[in-house]
Amino acid sequence: MSPEHAPYTVVLVDLDGTIMDSAPGITATLTRTLERMGLPVPPPSRLVEFVGPPILDGLRDLAGLDPAQSQTALKLYRTDYGDTGAFDARPYPGIREALEAIRATGPTLAVATSKPEEQAKRILQHFGLDDLFAVVAGASDDETRSEKADVIAWALGLLTDSGVDTSRPLMIGDRIHDVEGAAQHGIPVVFAAWGYGDPAEAAGSVAVASSPADLPRIVTAR
Repeated sequence: MSPEHAPYTVVLVDLDGTIMDSAPGITATLTRTLERMGLPVPPPSRLVEFVGPPILDGLRDLAGLDPAQSQTALKLYRTDYGDTGAFDARPYPGIREALEAIRATGPTLAVATSKPEEQAKRILQHFGLDDLFAVVAGASDDETRSEKADVIAWALGLLTDSGVDTSRPLMIGDRIHDVEGAAQHGIPVVFAAWGYGDPAEAAGSVAVASSPADLPRIVTAR
């Protein structure tokens, strides 16, 4: 079998917008954070753009905060989100079944998210999804590891250290950050169209899944 047609050995999965519909908790926490700082709150159509990318990127690019304001907002946001917002979310219907079906065909599953790693683990455990994944890789608490390419590298390193074959990885995600971050490692991406990304963000992906139910067929066919 030629390498391009060999089965995937690892499937990396984004969290927000791919596994979890987490916008309610994220946007509500951001609203409270900006209000506490006396800053204008973007409209809902803009707030949802915070879901997925590193939080400091959103505070800079979407809320217009300077570096000092961003650090203050990050501390307020993290405390509030950890206390109340993290579990204001739900797994997408059918996502567990889809991931179980993929895993049954052979690949190891891992999470690669720009959400802080320990927070991601808490959320997956809370919703009973942690058993699906060999590794949960996320941002570091100080945000020095938050860009998707860095998180993917971290995930692959953890998997390799665990003895997992990472020779043919695949990424599943819903934002341009997933597509571009994976591309830096030469990893193909299946775009999750049910998430928060604009359809244009799928550019560069190898396939688009319109629902979680599409994933097993797409992953095993490639």
